[in-house]
Amino acid sequence: MKAGVKWGIGGFAALMMFGAALLAGWAMDEIPFSHCIEHALSAADAARQAKNEAPLFLLRWKENTDAVRYELTVKDATGRTVFEQPYAFQSEYILPPSLTPGSVPQGLTYQVRALDLDGEPISEWSRPRLLADDAALLTIHAPVPRSQYHKGNGTDLLYPVYAYTAYPGAASYEVEVTSREPEPSAQRRASRYRIARYESELTDIYDPVPRTGSYYWRVRALDASGKPMTIWSPAQHVELTDEFAIGVYGDSISHGGGRLSYGPTDWAYSYESYLAEPVVNLSESGDTSARMAERFASDVKPFSHLKTLLILGGTNSLRASTSADDVIEDLKSIQAQARARGIRPVLMTLPPINPAQIAKAFDQPTAADWQEKFAKVNAFIRTQPHIDTAAPFTRYDEMPKELAMDGLHGDVRAKMMMASAINQALAKEQRRAK
Repeated sequence: MKAGVKWGIGGFAALMMFGAALLAGWAMDEIPFSHCIEHALSAADAARQAKNEAPLFLLRWKENTDAVRYELTVKDATGRTVFEQPYAFQSEYILPPSLTPGSVPQGLTYQVRALDLDGEPISEWSRPRLLADDAALLTIHAPVPRSQYHKGNGTDLLYPVYAYTAYPGAASYEVEVTSREPEPSAQRRASRYRIARYESELTDIYDPVPRTGSYYWRVRALDASGKPMTIWSPAQHVELTDEFAIGVYGDSISHGGGRLSYGPTDWAYSYESYLAEPVVNLSESGDTSARMAERFASDVKPFSHLKTLLILGGTNSLRASTSADDVIEDLKSIQAQARARGIRPVLMTLPPINPAQIAKAFDQPTAADWQEKFAKVNAFIRTQPHIDTAAPFTRYDEMPKELAMDGLHGDVRAKMMMASAINQALAKEQRRAK
């Protein structure tokens, strides 16, 4: 879910683009293959590229989960700064070829430090390390896929997100989704198995289509004219199976992500990854309670083994103009639809938000009576089978920015607090069942 993907784009502007997209449930339109204007990287262009390209190196460092972005600096043996990048939005960075002509020059050292939303440091500079020790040669010149599914609890999403590293000189990125592994001959063109194609200037794309079963995705960089400037990355396999007894159903708070720069496949920012029980994440970023009620029939249907559905919805509605009564009716509709399918609906109370931080991060207003509306909806939820995920935050009138920097999506500590409440409730339910 990263911003700042244009190599020279202003970081805060890119963050605002991403933030507005996330709150609106933004995703690129699906473009049927038959309607695509296909730009292939010709064999001649590829050969010319391979001959003239300098090697590229990927630098990774330890993630700081409180960072919005990082500042990276590289110095030569005399201590002179030879490269700096204050808008590194991931804890990895493909170094520009001008810095590594043919190889990583000996004597270069690098340091990083974490920055907040305002670009102020929140950590000291890391100690200098030799760039040659930590920079890894890229064997394939393409953006590096970052979304890795099925790596533990909470890493199975109905609405996938495709995340990748920024690529030097790229103006935008193209993601291709295929029904089968792309054929080896399609390194420079579209696969015959393509089922969707998306473009974005950002370094992650939210798929607007719920995807189950087996599929693949890959990414390549585009130049300013929209033509490919790299081959495709290795295809990443995703397989979402119908094997889960517990599902999570909600908006972006449940879909995952936080700290503005991190998305649903940055698992540390998803409370589902801290749950003791395996779950399938059926949430969709940007959902209102009405949208959740509307898509229930189609999105829950493929999961015939579900016994319990954890439902957290209404925040986006209540912070806008929707009344508490309307949200309660939507929640009742979701409950009824779940019970009709033999699924036990468990509502979860809404954690507080922080309007000032939302305005700062996303430039969006919040309804003046949001606290009264939240209180009324939570009061209803507590009369139903529920989990009190708002309880860890009851001492706060508003969500502290230390727990949710953007005022809406809990960061790592907040997600851990929510997961703890869920784990305790599920464990208690299991003991009672025995």
